[in-house]
Amino acid sequence: MAPRVLISDALSPAAVQIFKDRGIEVDFQPNLGKDKDKLAELVGQFDGLAIRSATKVTAKILEQAKNLKVIGRAGIGVDNVDIPAATAKGIIVMNTPFGNSITTAEHAITLMLALARQIPQADASTQAGKWEKNLFMGVEITAKTLGVIGAGNIGSIVVDRGHGLRMKVIAYDPFLSPERAVAIGVEKVELDELLRRADFITLHTPLTDKTRNILDAKALAKTKKGVRIVNCARGGLVDEQALREALDSGQVAGAAFDVFVEEPATANPLFGHPNVVCTPHLGAATTEAQENVALQVAEQMADYLLSGAISNAVNFPSITAEEAPRLKPFIALAEKLGSFAGQLTETGITRVQIAYEGTVASMNTKALTSAALAGLLRPMLQDVNVVSAPTVAKERGIVVEEMTREGDCDYESLITVTVDTGQGSRSVSGTVFADGRPRIVNIKGIRMDAEFGASMIYITNLDKPGFIGTFSSTLGEAGINIATFHVGREAPGSSAVALIEIDGELPDAVLAKVRALPQVQQAKPLKF
Repeated sequence: MAPRVLISDALSPAAVQIFKDRGIEVDFQPNLGKDKDKLAELVGQFDGLAIRSATKVTAKILEQAKNLKVIGRAGIGVDNVDIPAATAKGIIVMNTPFGNSITTAEHAITLMLALARQIPQADASTQAGKWEKNLFMGVEITAKTLGVIGAGNIGSIVVDRGHGLRMKVIAYDPFLSPERAVAIGVEKVELDELLRRADFITLHTPLTDKTRNILDAKALAKTKKGVRIVNCARGGLVDEQALREALDSGQVAGAAFDVFVEEPATANPLFGHPNVVCTPHLGAATTEAQENVALQVAEQMADYLLSGAISNAVNFPSITAEEAPRLKPFIALAEKLGSFAGQLTETGITRVQIAYEGTVASMNTKALTSAALAGLLRPMLQDVNVVSAPTVAKERGIVVEEMTREGDCDYESLITVTVDTGQGSRSVSGTVFADGRPRIVNIKGIRMDAEFGASMIYITNLDKPGFIGTFSSTLGEAGINIATFHVGREAPGSSAVALIEIDGELPDAVLAKVRALPQVQQAKPLKF
């Protein structure tokens, strides 16, 4: 029986034809995504679901997806898909991470030019029969400093276009290596320097806990007076109310936004300001980009449904069906080891080394390395998945090294992730025991045996009496239950590490108390 695919959003006719040409039955209902009840009623009949941004694939809809094997998102953002729920049901979620990069970069440049010359305002005035030539005094782009926050795939294209406009381009990106900065011809700076120097600022970073409100009131106060700000990336990167106040005061001369905290944006603090230009999330809205991502998602879904090949999956690596059962626990281990290192890394990463010893060295280490890199980069770049992670690392000039040794080691299989930054090196090792659960067995050369928990605290401390008692009391007084407590040390009285699993979240106030304990050198909350 031929696989069946439901297309619930508007998709290129050429993409529909790809499915048909490969023998896949297609039900094309481009407005179905707006009717959640109807979608839930129909989705159980299909093997694949192709969507854009309008369809919201919720856990409730997935409950009815009895036969669904793959969801394909034509575009990069998958925040309209409940990925944990899809993963729990064994449904592959694919996206098309690079299909609209040029279009989004071009939109940012377009908004910057429109902002510089007040094009929308001048157009509205002129078409209203006015001739207010002296009212719309613009600024030149040439020789101005363009500050790019986020120099990944889209950001690097903006850097190139900025050079074409004869601008001086500087960039802030913790993951941008000096070598990569030289290669794309951009001056790498810290955020404060970018704020101080830039005449125009454009954002091209994902929305994460670390980038949310990266331009808040404090940051805006540090900007060059008269700066103009462009955001075609994600709503929430800029504090909209703080920006409105900076616009009113004249600290910021203008802003051009394509994305907003709440979308559809029917009301917003920026609306109505004479020096603001807004568009309704048009970053990827060109004929070429829509065609590219539609064709790409159709090819990917067809490959998976017909041959089991997986590409650009956000919740599973590119591996064959035969490899999957054997690799699955080691993929989980590699990703968690990478996540452990990534959550502890605050500065730019220059090199990552992943060493495989024992039985695991003979497996598909490419998939394992991708999983480790995804875990490492995701705390800063949430859109990274196990397929795109190697490309993202390469774009940022991160050197990735694999080492394999199939001979004897202390464990049947051992994976070690070592991360080098400008501040030093950090390594963590793990294994999978017979129970199939991944464990940490070594941190910075200190032996321990700890399972990964959903919420954990990592502590480095001096090995002196009283630490465990005072720490436990601090959490106990805050009503936080300790699930597991693992410790290790270099030698009696020297450096020690502790990895503690707790029930629930660790409030900031309690974290501050833990950090204030006399023996504690570092305390970091971790999530897995």
